[in-house]
Amino acid sequence: MYAGGSVEAVAELLAEDIVWHVPGKTPIAGDHRGVPAVIAYFNRRRELANATMRMEPGQVLEADNAIAQFVRGTATIDGTEVTWQTVGVYRIDLGRGHIQEVWLVPLDSALFDRIWSPSIDPDG
Repeated sequence: MYAGGSVEAVAELLAEDIVWHVPGKTPIAGDHRGVPAVIAYFNRRRELANATMRMEPGQVLEADNAIAQFVRGTATIDGTEVTWQTVGVYRIDLGRGHIQEVWLVPLDSALFDRIWSPSIDPDG
């Protein structure tokens, strides 16, 4: 989806009152509330990465209605290939199978901020 695929397929998985928490001080940071705001976040991230973003899912942990997944991300931003790692923590409505809330946790917050801030060298 971040690389240009259908956003609608992902939107179907979101609860109407979804909250997607993204830490930091970048154009993608903040608490994105509701499906339209989360879709706007997805589109902004895709725009910043010029549809080059790729995600490699890693280990998954599950407990009750929560899932945590490690992800390695790559993208080419302003002509430079960048790589980061995050953990996504998802709270799921088990009855409907919708994602209710997400916390994005970068393993290197400073790097994540540099990557998603336009015109800032991600290598520091």
